[in-house]
Amino acid sequence: MTFFDSKVSKFSINDTADLPRDLSAYLTEVRGLPGPRLLNEVTALGDSGAKFIPGLEDVTVNLRGLFDDTVTAGPDAVLGPLRTNTTAVSFEYGPEGTAVGDVKYSGTCWVSLYELRSRVGNLIEWLATLQVEGTVTRGAY
Repeated sequence: MTFFDSKVSKFSINDTADLPRDLSAYLTEVRGLPGPRLLNEVTALGDSGAKFIPGLEDVTVNLRGLFDDTVTAGPDAVLGPLRTNTTAVSFEYGPEGTAVGDVKYSGTCWVSLYELRSRVGNLIEWLATLQVEGTVTRGAY
């Protein structure tokens, strides 16, 4: 079994100009991928156990990171405008990196939350929630 250090993980999201922006250097956490599989119960009277059929995907991705306002490339410059963007944008996540053959999760999303957090004695952090539109695709780089 091979294990991977999260320092090689990569996460990018397209900005409002549809250019991919790598936020990996600012991220401290990525949660929610590939996401839950919703199941609809179809158990009928007389069944001896519960029965289900696949339902719609409803995936949210939660990001946490360190604030940086670098023009065009920093998370504030990318995520701030995406919070009010009028179209969904693409994202890619490589938990083990982006070498040929590495696992990649991708899809289209909306930024439904972008929040800054300031506390005494700490770095300024941000949180973002991405609402996936459609389904998450599992592939390879």
